[in-house]
Amino acid sequence: MKLVKKIILYLNKHILLKLNLIICRPLLFSHSSNLFDVYCKLDYVRVMTLNLICQQLIEKKVEGNIAELGVYQGSFSSLMSQCLPNKSIYLYDTFQGFDASLFNTKFEKEILSSKLNDFNNTSLNLVLEKMPYKDKCVVREGLFPKTIQPEDNNETFCLVSLDCDLHDPIYDGLTFFYPRLNRGGYILIHDYNDTLYRDCKLAVDKYCELNNISIIPIPDGWGSAIITK
Repeated sequence: MKLVKKIILYLNKHILLKLNLIICRPLLFSHSSNLFDVYCKLDYVRVMTLNLICQQLIEKKVEGNIAELGVYQGSFSSLMSQCLPNKSIYLYDTFQGFDASLFNTKFEKEILSSKLNDFNNTSLNLVLEKMPYKDKCVVREGLFPKTIQPEDNNETFCLVSLDCDLHDPIYDGLTFFYPRLNRGGYILIHDYNDTLYRDCKLAVDKYCELNNISIIPIPDGWGSAIITK
């Protein structure tokens, strides 16, 4: 067993890291069964975190619906909906990738604007095809926060994913969703510690400092963070 451990550590350190991969021990002794196949994605930490959070929401009977701002191709939204099938899921996205008007900080204008077309290989139909409960989907297509409908202001949430990468949409997302987050709810923020989308962290830190909110970083592949209420 010690030899096997040494081999795994060697692989992690000298081979897999060069491929941006790592071998991770799975959570084997959870008190309840998984809500979905947690090995369906390479980022085990991220999807297992989602699984455990949703188990907690179910156990504590936290009310409110779910939402993702920055849906892209719908992979994470579909997992959220699969975990919480009785909840409506709000899908906020252009469903066309980045819009040039969103690059507003100096770093985004100078560096990230070259990535304008990185996420345009998507569409609303592609996303909806992945969703396990289409009747639970509430689509808000276009630029956030302009796509917020009057009835959305009266909505509450138990789980929100912010995965829009850029400073202003992240800040606007927190401004809209956090006041509507129910007690015991969670907001997952993708790319918080990702150096490529580093202005995401600036937006989160600014909002959380102004509102006295603690941030929990997690070591998934894109350096996500969690805030709760």
